[in-house]
Amino acid sequence: MKTRRAIYTLLLPLLFLLLSCDMEQEVEIKLPPYESQLVVECYLEPGKPLRAVVLESVSYFNEPELPLVPDAEVFITHQGRTIKLPFSPIQNKATGKYYTHRKNEKLNLQPGDVLMLEVKDKKGRHVTGTTTIMGQVPIEAVEWKFNESNKAYLLTSYQDDPDAANYYRYMVHRDSLSNSSQRDFVSSDQLTNGQRVSYGSGYDHEEGDTLIVSLFHIEKQYYDFLSSISDARRANGNPFAQPSRIVSSVQGGIGIFTNLSYNRKTVVIEK
Repeated sequence: MKTRRAIYTLLLPLLFLLLSCDMEQEVEIKLPPYESQLVVECYLEPGKPLRAVVLESVSYFNEPELPLVPDAEVFITHQGRTIKLPFSPIQNKATGKYYTHRKNEKLNLQPGDVLMLEVKDKKGRHVTGTTTIMGQVPIEAVEWKFNESNKAYLLTSYQDDPDAANYYRYMVHRDSLSNSSQRDFVSSDQLTNGQRVSYGSGYDHEEGDTLIVSLFHIEKQYYDFLSSISDARRANGNPFAQPSRIVSSVQGGIGIFTNLSYNRKTVVIEK
């Protein structure tokens, strides 16, 4: 008991001293000047006009908006021919997406074709990138099954090619592509190479629902880009998460240049 009383005698004054101290202290951190970069997004689709988005990055502490860059010049090269996309902002009413540069020309894109992107502005910034056109992977089946509560799950199946490393993006929209997707994720065939793959869902659907199912066969650079965006979203605002950077496919700036090769089916859930 004497030993315990002696410990209390030593600890109590220390505790009162800590409680009486002002533990708050302002720390001023001097950050280096932020250098804006060009932010580029360009997705090529067979049979679709050429469209791109060019914006300018801002500091984390600025307003959450990306300024336009009207003097940016965008060029796409295909089979030795270079095409300039003029600055002409527009919104696609079907998807709700915005574009800053576009040209109403449709290229005859074939799997294996390699295209190059070049973006430059009057500040001397220069962004480049390449993409290789992917082939479609057919959706073999879209099925569903009801439970006792009249809710249905969705099952989408396809066959993976065993002779190549493949990457996929799977999306499900209800009623329209302009609506937010109900399911959206990327995957690789690292564990399913050469197998018949099925993506399932919860019992999220009802009789009469119209679902648009899309299976994208994507490049690894697009897979890495989308995965890094998902990681960054999870880390944002989480004090226990490691900061995550966006893995760009372009050089000299931030963003993605790739192509969208997809197979799409529209189904109506029925009993």
